[in-house]
Amino acid sequence: MSRMIARSRHEAHRAATPLELLFDLCFVVAVAQANSRLVHAFAESHPGHGITGYLALFFAIWWAWMNFTWFASAYDIDDALYRVVTLVQITGVLILAAGVPRAFDDGDFTVVVVGYVVMRLAQTFQWLRAAHASSDAGESRVARRYAAGLVLTQLGWIAMLFVPDGARGYVFVALILAELAVPLVAERDGNTPWHPHHIAERYGLFTLIVLGETIAGATIAVQQAVDGDGHGSLDGLLPLAAGGLLLVFCAWWIYFAVPIHEHLTSNRQGFVWGYGHYFVFASAAAIGAGVELAVEQSVGEAHISERAAAAAVTVPAALFFLVVWLLHARHFKRTRAQQLTMPLGALAILLCTFAGSSAVPLAGVAAALTVVAGHSLRRRVEEGASA
Repeated sequence: MSRMIARSRHEAHRAATPLELLFDLCFVVAVAQANSRLVHAFAESHPGHGITGYLALFFAIWWAWMNFTWFASAYDIDDALYRVVTLVQITGVLILAAGVPRAFDDGDFTVVVVGYVVMRLAQTFQWLRAAHASSDAGESRVARRYAAGLVLTQLGWIAMLFVPDGARGYVFVALILAELAVPLVAERDGNTPWHPHHIAERYGLFTLIVLGETIAGATIAVQQAVDGDGHGSLDGLLPLAAGGLLLVFCAWWIYFAVPIHEHLTSNRQGFVWGYGHYFVFASAAAIGAGVELAVEQSVGEAHISERAAAAAVTVPAALFFLVVWLLHARHFKRTRAQQLTMPLGALAILLCTFAGSSAVPLAGVAAALTVVAGHSLRRRVEEGASA
């Protein structure tokens, strides 16, 4: 059995592995489950329940994914034991995904918590293995803190199952704060040697997979509407599909427009960037759920207004543009015009909510114009700098 020794932060050609890609794909199963319940909640006129349930369950999905990703960036030695433990984590993901409908509809988080605990205990084993193998006292201390924090928070999630329903929401928020605090406490006087380029690639790949799930979900919604009971018509559905697809294309464009790994030079920058991706991933996935909902509303299957259906698309799309600007783009903008392009684009997408049945295609056009304007301004600045 190999010793789990930390990898170099400056390792050349550090790239995502096939096991990491399998891990991501299994997580998207859970994302798809959360999306389907969000659509169902909105369609049944329960938007408050849908949003809170979606955000809560998406936190569990995102946080477990993120913890594994940063650990793997520092300690992935790819031996047999590492692979087996990672496969156990994947099993936990699938258990969590199976419990999403029950948690969403009935407030029963038992299966979700079981899946989450399976994932996190496997991750705890990985940290203990890293602590045991390290010859550096500081590095070993950081790994042990992570392991202790994971065990304590998992005990908290298990205890939450026995808390009265009225108090469960407060306990849930407290446990989220505790989870978020674990890395901050663990690395307060030492850093794990995560690899900036590898981290940026892993986040980019997960963004791609989530956007792909968004396209798949919207496509299935259009297909079902057209092939269903005859209420759907291509004249009404094609603009929705085109607008949603254009939004996804533009989301891809702005996310990958800059080499963000050049910005990730410290733990502080890494934490802010990594934590902020909760909103990137959640909004990217929610765009697809919104397009599904808009399709259902257009064929009379969702009991919501036209404006509410439009907002289900425009709000997450605008949020995606704004958060990507905050996390990525603003660090590479040189002029005020460049800095204002994406925030104004997000505002334009949001204002499309009030365009009635044309809201989604207009939002797609607003997103495309934002991309064109940003690309044009960037070229002008680069040409001026080289002149």
